[in-house]
Amino acid sequence: METTMTRRVVVLAAAFAIVIAACSSGATSAPAGGASSAPAGGASSAPAGGASSAPSAAGSANLSGKTVTVYGAFGAPESDQFNLAVKPFEDATGVTVKYTGDKNFEQDLNVRIQAGNPPDVALLPQPGSMAQYAAQGKLVPLPADIVASIDTNYGPGWKEIGTAADGKVYGVFHRVNIKGMVFYPKVAFDAKGYTVPTTWDQLTALETKMAADGTPPWCIGLESGAASGWPATDWVEQLMLRTVGVAGYDKWTLHQIPFTDATVQNAVQIVSDIWTHPGWVYGGAPYMVATNFGDAPKNMFTTPPKCWLTDQGDFITSFFPDAAQKDLDNQVGVFPLPAYTAAGGAPIEVGGDQLVSFANRPEIWAFLKYMTTPQAGVSWEKAGGALFPYKNQDISNYPSKIYQQFAQTLASATEVRFDASDQMPAQVGSAGAFSKEMVNLFNGQEDIPTALKNIEAAWPSP
Repeated sequence: METTMTRRVVVLAAAFAIVIAACSSGATSAPAGGASSAPAGGASSAPAGGASSAPSAAGSANLSGKTVTVYGAFGAPESDQFNLAVKPFEDATGVTVKYTGDKNFEQDLNVRIQAGNPPDVALLPQPGSMAQYAAQGKLVPLPADIVASIDTNYGPGWKEIGTAADGKVYGVFHRVNIKGMVFYPKVAFDAKGYTVPTTWDQLTALETKMAADGTPPWCIGLESGAASGWPATDWVEQLMLRTVGVAGYDKWTLHQIPFTDATVQNAVQIVSDIWTHPGWVYGGAPYMVATNFGDAPKNMFTTPPKCWLTDQGDFITSFFPDAAQKDLDNQVGVFPLPAYTAAGGAPIEVGGDQLVSFANRPEIWAFLKYMTTPQAGVSWEKAGGALFPYKNQDISNYPSKIYQQFAQTLASATEVRFDASDQMPAQVGSAGAFSKEMVNLFNGQEDIPTALKNIEAAWPSP
């Protein structure tokens, strides 16, 4: 279990505004590389700047024939794109990168770690999990040259999210996502004469009109294996950003505002008012709770649509039917979830997967250094369905105007916050009580005060 100081320092770093700008300045000075190797599975003494004294990733050893095992939560089609993304590294080095996806990733990874059988590298979607494993001494901090490569290739903020309470950098971000985007089937939407809402009142009017026309406005699925319920946590986070602002959101993330606070109850109530409104969600609560998050949006693309809107991260396009994926700009429309009030604004919420290492070998460092470079995103950018945080990436690689817009939004955003549940302790976050209690709420087992009380009770004691 994390100490209070560990949680507070790490979450503070992640909760700061991530000003993801396409900076033109050069790399910051990297700390001098250390000499001695860090022990496998544990943290070494770090020089100033947060790098470890682990061996350089730029060693001259022949790595051909070596294997790096990578463990993560996503399966096909995302795993196929990940394999293509690492192929240039495999071809150049002779190293085999073996990725395994697991829908029960969070639980099974912890079991493997406790059994002394971790993967070489894990793709962690939760900074809180990184902080926990680093505090337990399970992770190896990054060598100085990988930290320097992060400084060169990423905008401000991403290194800080990958830094633990000990000041060492452990995480390399690869695929990231922008959340709070509302997707709709453009051709059918336009044919009905619907217009994109820019205010919350306009969104409510659109929901009402769609339901009156006989089709539920929202396509929602909460099933996601051991992490079922996380789409609900995203909605709550977006409403917290829109009702209490970034300062209140940061306090909530830090547990300075408890889940039982009236502001959190208000955000959940707003979500519930939409999701439980008669005729506003396709299939109602039973369907929503039982349906996979990636399957629910497919109902937008039937003829006629069974529902009209889905609020998700940009990655959801990879779950759309093939015809829609191949013609995104013409088949798919998108707009940001509007501000709840004119004064509240609509700050951007982001998430992402960071690679962390449980072992200390040259082929692992070579792989992770490759993953800090824009080349590691090119094939996936061109295929669509993913965004990357590299500040010098070629935005024209993205095949659709929609994704170019997402990438530019990330590059120019001034108020961005990382997914709150992913920063919270594992017992609470997107695979913990927050997600589970949202499922219990929307399947009718609990009311809002009970669900929030249970989430609050799951927060680890100091």
